[in-house]
Amino acid sequence: MTFCLGMKVQDGLVGIADTRVTSGTERITARKVSIHQHGNHSMFLMTSGLRSVRDKALTYFENVTRETEVFSRLYQAVNAFAQQVRQVAREDKEALAESGLPFNLHALVGGQLEDDTEHKLYMIYPQGNWVEVSDATPYYIIGESGYGKPILDRTLQFDSDLAFALRVGFLAFNATITCAVDVDYPIDVVAYRRDTYEIITQRYEKQDLAEVSRLWQQLLREAVPKLQTEWMEKILAKLPAPSRSFTGRDL
Repeated sequence: MTFCLGMKVQDGLVGIADTRVTSGTERITARKVSIHQHGNHSMFLMTSGLRSVRDKALTYFENVTRETEVFSRLYQAVNAFAQQVRQVAREDKEALAESGLPFNLHALVGGQLEDDTEHKLYMIYPQGNWVEVSDATPYYIIGESGYGKPILDRTLQFDSDLAFALRVGFLAFNATITCAVDVDYPIDVVAYRRDTYEIITQRYEKQDLAEVSRLWQQLLREAVPKLQTEWMEKILAKLPAPSRSFTGRDL
């Protein structure tokens, strides 16, 4: 499984991707983010799905961008990558199905090209169709999405700054890695400040963020006793009193 998160806030974009790749009983570390940057053309691409499909579609896309196409707006690049996904589906989907493997590739594409009035973030489906991430829900997760989503839904807003997005993005990853065995360090983080046309990348190992994770767990434990208690009295008051004192020897 994969964890790839893209966030669009007013100041720019943040992307976080794990590097765990599972194939049968094998587990390897592999980069799931690619950066495409020259002049006033800056974009990143993150993928979740079959590694073979990803590598082939990305190779085809890189050939297109290098040899035949010049894009001035990000949606044009998104369309070009989607076309390569469809091409790989035409070539490999039947053979994969015969082997019991579904054709599976989701992608997040973010960035800003010279004619874009602002930074953009898109999610591409395996069929090649896509949606643009909106200001109302300024993020998208591909891969293992269930564990990190509640944190982002409750905290992230379009007017959040990049530092806040990085914080809650890590917390979403932290929640996922706690529960999902096929998501793991190291993580690759990309950040883009609007209208700068420069994407910054950084890789983090587990030890780099161990103290942040420890502090978050401590804050959660300290916050629980501070929650309102009146609602609990309706059930706690009905519990019978203990018949004897409890000690550690009763364990």
